Amino acid sequence: QVQLVESGGGLVQPGGSLRLSCAASGKVIVASAMAWYRQCPGKQRELVASITTVGRTNYADSVKGRFTISRDNAKNSVYLQMNSLKPEDTAVYYCNRASQSWDWGQGTQVTVSS
Repeated sequence: QVQLVESGGGLVQPGGSLRLSCAASGKVIVASAMAWYRQCPGKQRELVASITTVGRTNYADSVKGRFTISRDNAKNSVYLQMNSLKPEDTAVYYCNRASQSWDWGQGTQVTVSS
């Protein structure tokens, strides 16, 4: 059974940066395209960024040029570097496969506010 543990969230001022981490256990991620998602209160979870098994990346228009997704298969982990953060980036962030999701983790809260 897979367990996804997200970390690295917090409170940051607009324009600041955060680096999120996602550690997977119970399953290896090397054969899976992985992604970061986010969910704001009262809204559906949305895809933020994805990365294929060979490192090809794709981003939502709202974060393009500001966020960078990466993976370290040796550590069974996925990362999201978030720069130039905006208040509208405030959400709970989750990682999971890009398709055929595993069980969701608890997520990590990101709050962008002055």
